[in-house]
Parts: sequence; C-alpha cells; structure tokens
Amino acid sequence: MNNFSTKLTDWYHNNKRDLPWRNTRDPFKIWLSEIILQQTRVDQGLSYYHKFIDRFSSVKDLAKASEDEVLSLWQGLGYYSRGRNLRKAAIQVMEEFDGVFPKDSINLKKLKGVGDYSSAAISSFSNDEKIAVVDGNVFRVLSRIFNINTPIDTGQGKKEFNALANALISSIDPASHNQAIMEYGATVCTPKKPLCNNCIFSDQCEAFNNDLVYSLPVKSKKIKKTTRHFHFEFILKENKMLLQKRDEKGIWANMYQLPLTETTSDQSPFSEKIKLNWQCKHVLSHQNLFCKFYTSDDYNSHEGIWVELNQVEKYAIPKVIDNFLSQYFQ
Repeated sequence: MNNFSTKLTDWYHNNKRDLPWRNTRDPFKIWLSEIILQQTRVDQGLSYYHKFIDRFSSVKDLAKASEDEVLSLWQGLGYYSRGRNLRKAAIQVMEEFDGVFPKDSINLKKLKGVGDYSSAAISSFSNDEKIAVVDGNVFRVLSRIFNINTPIDTGQGKKEFNALANALISSIDPASHNQAIMEYGATVCTPKKPLCNNCIFSDQCEAFNNDLVYSLPVKSKKIKKTTRHFHFEFILKENKMLLQKRDEKGIWANMYQLPLTETTSDQSPFSEKIKLNWQCKHVLSHQNLFCKFYTSDDYNSHEGIWVELNQVEKYAIPKVIDNFLSQYFQ
C-alpha cells in the first residue's frame, strides 16, 4: 500500500473537522489539547480547551496557578492526575527549559504526564517531526486494514504497531499524516458503527473483506473493576457547607468532598435522623462507586472547612458530588 499516506491525507484535507488546536503550531496549545483529550471525547474536551486557553495564555501563567485552581477548571473531565501533571509539567518548562516549551519528542517526554504518544503528537503537530502517533484510533485503523491480531495491550503489540505506523508515515507532511489517521479512526473506522461502505480503504481492508471488523483490534486483558460504597453527608449551616480535603493518593487526590463514610455494603452507617437524599452509581475506569448522599445536621463530628455556597465553585470537587449539588439546589 505505497499510496496509503497519500490517500489518507487527501481524505483528511477534504473531510477534517475544524478544531482550534489544528490551527496552531504553538506547542503549549497543542500540549494542552493532547492532555485534555486523553480518555476524553473531542466534543467534551473542546469546552475545557477553551476554558484553559482563556485562563492561561502561556505556560508561564499556568505554572503560577495553584493546584486547587487547575483542578477546579479540570472538574468533570475525570482522571484528575492529568490536571495535576499539567501544572507540574508547566513548572518543569519554566524551571528546566527557561520557559520555552520543547518541540522535540525526546525533551517532551521529560515532562510530567507526557509519554510516547503525547510526545509524538506534540512534536509532529508543532514541529513536523517524522514520528508516528499511535493511539486507540490508530490501533483500530491499522489492525483492521492489515488484519493484525497481535493484542494491542502487550509489549509485542505496541512494538509491532509502532513499527508499521512509522513505516507508513509520510516524509513530506508527517503532521497531516498523523492528524489524518487519528481523524479517520475517530470518524470513519469507529469502534461500534464503522462506515465501511464509505471507506477509502474498503478494497484493501482485510478485516472488511474477511468479516473481521468487529473482532479487531484485539486486547488480551480485561479490566477488573472493584465495587465501593460511599456514604456522603451534606451538612449545611448558615449558608455554608462543610468540605474536607482528600489525601494525596487514590481517586480524587487533593480534591474536596463532603464528609465520607465508606462501607462494604450499601446499608446506611448512620442513624435514622440522617436522611437519604440522593443516590447514584458513578463509574470510573477501574471502580464502580455506589454513592449515597444524606442530609445531616451533625455539625461537630467532622473536621473540615466551612465554605460559602457561592464560593464552592472555587474548590475542586469530584463530578459525582457536583451532580448531587446541582440536583439539590435546582
């Protein structure tokens, strides 16, 4: 498939979505978009990208921000370690690179939270470095077209797909090639409803021609999820609510929450005077959280800080608690 890259980039230039990070060569802005879009759909990440760009015009501004402010802006995106690493990487740029955001993949990988995929994307899109970007979309496109059944979550699989992706990449316009193959996976060669009948590679696609589309790509491991039961107390006094800061480790590290009691079952640990107000299931990548929210007037049994209701938005709180507050005050 000597014309693979040419067909792909031609398709891209005629069909690409107009996204703001595609209209810049600024590595700072491209880095922001790449970190935000990890584990996040484009339609969800777009508003967060604008929010961060509006607040932080440069890496220097971001490095000066507090962790609480960054996490507050990040609220709702999940995987909060990304938000913490965002700030740490900005500080690294100021301290280790004299405030100049690196453009090459080797130095980019020195930044907190930037791995092989992100460094390749940023260096390619900002500096035309000839290095293949391999994400979930790329795994899917290549595994289907070339009928590769090596599991993508193994060392051998990653090595095999990286070698193929780098063999196929354009020498003339590597940035467009990388954008194109990711866009193709996101809009045409999708996981559940691929547009095979409109695919420019349908004649050559081995998965399509051998009825293997939904069998690829292959993963060897299944995520084992743990179940946890969280019981939150919503304590309101004189237009203030009680919040506690979580530990530095585990889910929602360093974020603020309502007083929490965790149990091994969904049975309430409280007396009857503490009434259940709302409950939900909150799904994380490796955990299913069954959350119950109770209204309480137990003012004296918990340490924490009392926050004015109109100031709560300044504190980084988990999405599930924000959802509870939204329905409580609606």
